[in-house]
Amino acid sequence: MIAIIDYGAGNVRSVQKALKFIGAECEITNDKDKIMNADGAILPGQGAFGDCISSIRSREIESTVKDFMNSGKPFLGICVGLQLLFEESEENEGVEGLSVFKGKIKRMEQP
Repeated sequence: MIAIIDYGAGNVRSVQKALKFIGAECEITNDKDKIMNADGAILPGQGAFGDCISSIRSREIESTVKDFMNSGKPFLGICVGLQLLFEESEENEGVEGLSVFKGKIKRMEQP
């Protein structure tokens, strides 16, 4: 089963529909035990960096995301879900990310 981590700010239904289309068993959840027992996990994202990280912290699942990533099981961050894994983002200066990876998400320059 693949856990689609629900923190109230991700495009969870789109991810669920895509996984079901390819025949994958999945569940939308923010329950730590279900996430930790999953074969893989996806952290989708939609919206602003600061709002998303605030939502993760208000639901108290920050440590769950980090614990799952440390488990060695497959993990996928999509869009802002990937960005949240870094230390910070230019989008919301001064807002600390999950700091799983070192670095700052920077805005792409227009050519």
